[in-house]
Amino acid sequence: MGAMASNRFNSASGPSQRQLRVGELIRRTLSDVLMRGDLHDPELSRLSITVGEVRCSPDLKVATAFIMPLGGHGVDEALSGLRRHRKELRHLVSREMTLKYAPELRFEIDQTFDQMDETRRLFSDETVRRDIAAPEDDSPENEAPGDRD
Repeated sequence: MGAMASNRFNSASGPSQRQLRVGELIRRTLSDVLMRGDLHDPELSRLSITVGEVRCSPDLKVATAFIMPLGGHGVDEALSGLRRHRKELRHLVSREMTLKYAPELRFEIDQTFDQMDETRRLFSDETVRRDIAAPEDDSPENEAPGDRD
């Protein structure tokens, strides 16, 4: 009863603990593999690629890695390089992990980096800075002691 019951409840509320755990493990392993330069690809080894997140399918057969090259430069090169070496990366990652099946690796650009840049741009925007810095005029602390009669 254990596994079935927990799956039934997890299906509607996003990824299961196991999906999250395996995804994080793949993320770290893939990051290590890319950092060490285990792939012999000069184009890829020039790029410092961040693996922001890895999402696994419910059956753990497919893992999608969301990546971004350092500074956001060479996005297309990074994607095509990683996709070209998909099978080799799958082998390198599975060799370091104790999963029954090595998941198929897919690669997408991590859009959250764009959102972070957009947020920084907004914060540096003059009017937004003024709004954030503006003192709260209507807060009770600013009242003089004799004002409340």
